[in-house]
Amino acid sequence: MMVERFFSAVGQMDFQPDQPSDSILLLSGPPSSGKSSLLFQFAFNSSLSGAVVFLCNRRRLETKPPYLSQGIDPSSDIFQRIQMKYLDDHEDIKKYFAAFHIHDAFPLSIIIDDFGDFFDDRNCQERYNNPRGKDLAMIRTLALCHNAIAHARETGPCKLLLSDTHHSDSPRLLYIYKRWVSSIYTIKGDGTGLFLLKNDFNSGTVGKRRMRAAKYSIALQNLILEGIGEDQE
Repeated sequence: MMVERFFSAVGQMDFQPDQPSDSILLLSGPPSSGKSSLLFQFAFNSSLSGAVVFLCNRRRLETKPPYLSQGIDPSSDIFQRIQMKYLDDHEDIKKYFAAFHIHDAFPLSIIIDDFGDFFDDRNCQERYNNPRGKDLAMIRTLALCHNAIAHARETGPCKLLLSDTHHSDSPRLLYIYKRWVSSIYTIKGDGTGLFLLKNDFNSGTVGKRRMRAAKYSIALQNLILEGIGEDQE
């Protein structure tokens, strides 16, 4: 999957088709880097081709709503194709995917905003009676997600996009994500209000290849794409 999918970019019809391995994707970045806005633009773009389900915490979304790309009409009928589902914790995620197989038709994309925040350390430790309860809970939830998406992809395209927050140079719990995620997109800020989005991990890539990187900013309540270019991976 290319970084253009996260923006309202010129030439959307020129997008290259997704790779067969692009089933579960992760978008990871520092706080206040526009992750929810990128996810919502991804949802908008995906809804042009099919149904989209957006899973999130209602209070967080209402407290800090996502911004739209310049030129996107917030009253567009296209947003009606995005089904919002509100969750409280990781058990709600498991319930959703445990019943996934009974759907008559599967969405083209499922998006989970702030995936890692659905796992409370203390609750997970108590539930699993283990100091690494959060790790165990994430592994079991990701395994369930993986099986559900694999089942859906037997009949047509379907992908899961997660977001998480990291405070260092790489996603937290990276060793867990790499087991289940096919591609990881990371965001880095330059300290001036500009951010760089690029693919830092792709399980289907052998050796180095040219990857696309996007530079963007958030200003005047808009997600603004500053440019897209090649990034050596």
